[in-house]
Amino acid sequence: MMTEAERLDYQHPHATEVDDSSLEVSIGGEVREFRKKLDMTVAELAKASGLSAGMLSKIENGMTSPSLATLRALSRALHVPVTAFFRKFEEELDATYVRAGQGLAIERRGTRAGHQYQLLGHSVGKSVAVEPYLISLTEESDVFPLFQHAGQEFIYMLEGELNYRHGDKTYALLPGDSLFFDANAPHGPEELRKLPIRFLSVIAYSRDSE
Repeated sequence: MMTEAERLDYQHPHATEVDDSSLEVSIGGEVREFRKKLDMTVAELAKASGLSAGMLSKIENGMTSPSLATLRALSRALHVPVTAFFRKFEEELDATYVRAGQGLAIERRGTRAGHQYQLLGHSVGKSVAVEPYLISLTEESDVFPLFQHAGQEFIYMLEGELNYRHGDKTYALLPGDSLFFDANAPHGPEELRKLPIRFLSVIAYSRDSE
């Protein structure tokens, strides 16, 4: 039976050919390097992180996009921060270029059913973390105006219409509208008025708050 972390990984599309400069390959290389530094076998790390040896092998070879839950499990097993897996990728690139539809699909803490997050970039090794996302909502998406997390968030509507709650106020958002707010207050989609809905979300927070 698959663990929850493995199930999330199987939801992500796999590429049959992977560019050596891709994020997945870079993450896999870091995982392998940290594993070897601890003199661990694939089987030992798989057991420590709650993954199957087959899934871990796919991650190390850049054949799958690991979810945030999986990266956290690996970081605990390897005794390194999650950001360490992105280190070499950031050292090699001073910009992150993501083709349409190729953002890294991840599961954020508190993600609701039907909320599709694609990570479009990231900052590593800085005191302030910045995470840009493309968020898609469909008829299968839950409404959930109770997200709370550290930092500030900026959203920009691309398609569809929704009512978005922040604290005790609700904002009707149409394409071209934007909203910038303190993310510590409860917030999120309250009513999906016109589907499908797509919007950009940029979250910034201090790494001290992680």
